[in-house]
Amino acid sequence: MTTRPDGIFAAVDLGASSGRVVVGRVGPGTLDPTEVHRFANEPVRLPSGLHWDVLGLYREVLRGLSAAAAHGPESVGIDSWAVDYGLLDADGALIGAPFHYRDTRTDTAARAVVAQIGATELYAANGLQYLPFNTIFQLAASRGTSAVRGARTLLLIPDLLGYWLTGERGAEITNASTTGLLDVAGRRWSAELAETVRLPRGLLPDLREPGDTVGPLLAEPRRATGLDGVPVVAVASHDTASAVLGVPAETAHFGYLSCGTWSLAGVELDAPVRTEAARAANFTNELGAEGTTRFLRNIMGLWLVQESLRTWGVEAGALPGLLAEAERAEPFAAVIDPDDPRFLPPGDMPARIAEFLRETGQRPPATRAALLRCVLESLALAHRSAIRSAARLSGHRVDVVHLVGGGARNTLLCQMTADALGLPVLAGPVEATAIGNLLVQARAAGQVGDRWAARGLVADAHRPRRFEPAGDARAWDAAARRIAAG
Repeated sequence: MTTRPDGIFAAVDLGASSGRVVVGRVGPGTLDPTEVHRFANEPVRLPSGLHWDVLGLYREVLRGLSAAAAHGPESVGIDSWAVDYGLLDADGALIGAPFHYRDTRTDTAARAVVAQIGATELYAANGLQYLPFNTIFQLAASRGTSAVRGARTLLLIPDLLGYWLTGERGAEITNASTTGLLDVAGRRWSAELAETVRLPRGLLPDLREPGDTVGPLLAEPRRATGLDGVPVVAVASHDTASAVLGVPAETAHFGYLSCGTWSLAGVELDAPVRTEAARAANFTNELGAEGTTRFLRNIMGLWLVQESLRTWGVEAGALPGLLAEAERAEPFAAVIDPDDPRFLPPGDMPARIAEFLRETGQRPPATRAALLRCVLESLALAHRSAIRSAARLSGHRVDVVHLVGGGARNTLLCQMTADALGLPVLAGPVEATAIGNLLVQARAAGQVGDRWAARGLVADAHRPRRFEPAGDARAWDAAARRIAAG
């Protein structure tokens, strides 16, 4: 009997602060990813607001795919953050630079849309957590502008890059489910919601599923990358959807934390949960691979640390030393609500944390290490609240929590999360998103089976680090009550 050779695939993985291109060899018993290109993803502030440098990202994607060409990939997949989009005119040209979700133009528009539709009715349709930067609210804020009037197609960021590579337009469904314009139960665009924000007819392209072929590379991308005859394949293009697929879970009774700039905390379900209790708890229902639902809550995440380091002028390489000091700092000296709206925009994060603490009758930390401890304990408490609420609202038992993404490197946060939850935390892989991207391509090529077989490959290739709960559970309970009391 002959053994089928492993497949080789290229994953373009774009995070909110950096991007990477990873080449992976995948097959029965094999999962071997290698990063071939990494680059920064820095927004640009223009007179019109905060925007993504999407042309710079495309340039870096081409460079990364050129590096990947030497490995002979069979296909290319693209994932990115959610909600942001580009608009194409009748000739297929991009109209302006896509807005960044941290731009403040949506605040008033979001409230107006909810008032118009009704919070309960909106949640019943799209199942989404209220976040002022959801695509539906961004479009409402842009209603009547020349950009929207001249637009003929809306493409989310992975689909926009895929369009430039292939000339094919479409909307991959896991990312489409974050827009607020999808009927999450029917898995189709909602004509009613599109009409609410007065979208031009035909602006939303046809939906794709993970594993669908987008198309072959156009002549110019072929020339720029050296990839010939290599198609782009739609993956679970919302980075969290790919990350959840890349979790090394060996039981269905798991919770997950995709932890980076954001913490996405929740459970994997077979169907959405659109109860009033879920809406009141601000949980979101986003679609995942193989028809699953990611029932989760967005938490501000390590953005709080990233912006603090930037404000201090401290390089990321200095973080381990600061974390060692934070571990020795006084526990529970101060706690914050990471999701307070003041923490969303870029700017002086330590000053805003101090402001929050003063307003809530707490003393701001006197040292950088103490502030980091405050942030990490507060994130661990937010993780605890989200995972426990997800389990309660969905009826899904959680015996273990998988923490993947860049936060898996932060052993202090991992241990605090285990302590706060009173559950084991399995940390890693760091590059779960790129791995999930590769696994969808490998399944489309017939190299792996369903998501459980794929997760078995991850578990064998990337054994996670286990953190058992320790410490005083009563101290975590008391800190949680302090946050709840405001």
